Amino acid sequence: MNSEILIAKLFWKAAFKNKALFLLTFIIGLLTVYAAYSGRKNFKIQNDMRAKYQTEARKDWVDNPDKHPHRMAHYGHFAFRPKASLSVFDFGMESFLGNTIFLEAHKQNTVNFSEASFSTGMLRFGEISIAMILQVLLPLLIFFLGFGAIATERQNGTLKMLLIQGLKWRTLILGKSLGIIAVVMTLFIPIILATIFICTGFQDMNTSTDELIRLFFIIVFYFIYLVFFCVIAVLISAISKTSKAALISLIGLWLIFIIVLPRISQALGASIYSIPSKAKFESAIDEAIAKVGDSHNPDDPHYKALKDSLLAVHKVDSVKQLPFNYSGYQMREGEKISTNIYNQHYNQLLDIYQKQNVFSKTVSFLNPFMAVKNLSMALSNTNFDSFIDFQKQAEDYRYDLAQQMNNLQIKHISNEAKNSADKNHILDKEHWEEVKEFKYEPSGILLVFKNEWISFAAFLFWIGLLAFLIHKLSKTLKAI
Repeated sequence: MNSEILIAKLFWKAAFKNKALFLLTFIIGLLTVYAAYSGRKNFKIQNDMRAKYQTEARKDWVDNPDKHPHRMAHYGHFAFRPKASLSVFDFGMESFLGNTIFLEAHKQNTVNFSEASFSTGMLRFGEISIAMILQVLLPLLIFFLGFGAIATERQNGTLKMLLIQGLKWRTLILGKSLGIIAVVMTLFIPIILATIFICTGFQDMNTSTDELIRLFFIIVFYFIYLVFFCVIAVLISAISKTSKAALISLIGLWLIFIIVLPRISQALGASIYSIPSKAKFESAIDEAIAKVGDSHNPDDPHYKALKDSLLAVHKVDSVKQLPFNYSGYQMREGEKISTNIYNQHYNQLLDIYQKQNVFSKTVSFLNPFMAVKNLSMALSNTNFDSFIDFQKQAEDYRYDLAQQMNNLQIKHISNEAKNSADKNHILDKEHWEEVKEFKYEPSGILLVFKNEWISFAAFLFWIGLLAFLIHKLSKTLKAI
């Protein structure tokens, strides 16, 4: 490796003689400082606010006066999704996905109050995060560094002299690639050190093992990602006749990777696997529930048959003679049925989203930017899967809360009660404290490996592809 290292050192010295590099590095450095500051500030504001309102929601629930449990089920509760500590590094889809959901009996509400819903349309142009700088700006800097790596040598005539003296193409390509990597590391290493400090500093260095593993893989994959672009820059420079042609080709490639392919893949995925509108989705659920029966209507055919079977089993003539509250039993059965129907339709909807995401992830084999973007969001817990995980946990909590209230009604409320507004049939408020407080538990690192296997495979593909191109071009490239 002596020859490769010597070429890398020469490239390093030549690169830092260029004053434009210092200017670009300074600009990227300022953007990184701004991204770190704004990310940390946004994290603290959002998490403090969500924690505050989650505490208030719990207090409001516990402080409710004595009342009928079914009225408490309809009073409902709130669930807030806390921001992941690594969202400081990669905002991902955080700003576009809701963070609050109202939980009530018989109804599954959507997650609301995304940051995008309260901001201007400028947000769709993206946010400046540390991840965005590494994904978008550093590859562009690499292309500006590497466009003349070999093409300039060809134009100056020095390439022919180097090859005549016995220098191998493989050695030249690897040496130039190492030189660009070394220059890029002067930015990459400080950015990563700042990220580690910011992310661990939020928790007073009490970062969990799972978060440390996530951070480790983030560093590894971003390093490999930047190496991809260093090698691509050198290979394009090697096959270009002039440095100008190399620069144009690299800028065009950057535009394809960063702008064109991501937009096309999203549009095609949504077109091939279309989703129903919100109104159509909700109406399909309502129609399915209507076919089963209305749990609030005691004369509904389905629930009338249920009542008759209960009366027969207990050998009584009226629900008032049952040893438990029949209305609560009916509500519990209705909640179970409506939830199962909702989950069936919701899982079908998620299957469509999954197909769209798989289609988009498959484009990673054509675009390393898509691979690192998907992995970065997944490792930072700011992707769509983390949002769905929160929604499922909130739904499980909602269902348990509703059924807990129904069980209290079955056990403690008399069948003499006319309705839930009957003041003679209420429960003591101490029962409300029996409901556990909602707490979101983020998924572990193993789920990332499972959900992002396509992105992992894309990384391996690009490693193999670039190694093959280096081997192939080392045998076919010419000095002129």
